[in-house]
Amino acid sequence: MSDYTEQKEKVLQTAQRLSELGYFGTKSGSAGNVSMLIEGTPYAAVTPSGLPYPEMVVEDIAIVNMEGDRIEGDREPSVETGMHLACYKNRKDVNAVIHTHQLYASTFALINHDVPALFDEVVVAIGNKIEIVPYGLSGSDDLLNNVVSKLVNRCHCYILQNHGALAIGKNLDKAFTYIELMEKVCTVYSRALATGLEVTTLDEMLSTALHSITTSSQDMEIARKESLEQAAN
Repeated sequence: MSDYTEQKEKVLQTAQRLSELGYFGTKSGSAGNVSMLIEGTPYAAVTPSGLPYPEMVVEDIAIVNMEGDRIEGDREPSVETGMHLACYKNRKDVNAVIHTHQLYASTFALINHDVPALFDEVVVAIGNKIEIVPYGLSGSDDLLNNVVSKLVNRCHCYILQNHGALAIGKNLDKAFTYIELMEKVCTVYSRALATGLEVTTLDEMLSTALHSITTSSQDMEIARKESLEQAAN
């Protein structure tokens, strides 16, 4: 048995749940990907490339190091593994990454339109905006670099131009919730725009204040991880 079976099971369960709910665009395909950091190690568990989620088993989940080298598993890790690892390297508050092809977020991926602050409880959870990440081919350095350029906003959700959506969080449960919240906001915003009426957004000062709650939570997670690293040394 693998030393990382628990983490592999969590990644698999999350991926299959997302697939069943249609967040990967189809319920029978292999689009999208899920990963989580394995705390206390320089490794991450990530879904494999090209395998339909209904057929996936725990042994199919790959373990990779921070350079993307596979250290455990017989299947190749997702082609988007580099994007996941870039999130971990550039956002120390992040321990889980989910990439989807969900319907309404993908709509904004085509019209190249950021989603502003619309609901206070959503801003507290995911940040004060959902920004568009400029297009990059799947698995390319362009996509990786474009994602990294947006991570500095310290939000939890992003829309990948002509591609899909990305959510990051301190664990997979949080990242899953952020995926759901992103789809809710994108659905409502799309329908509101379709009316042709003015769409009201939250006051900028309020959204900034609410976003500070988000970043405070991130700072706590960063401090927790730094404390563990110091204790280990």
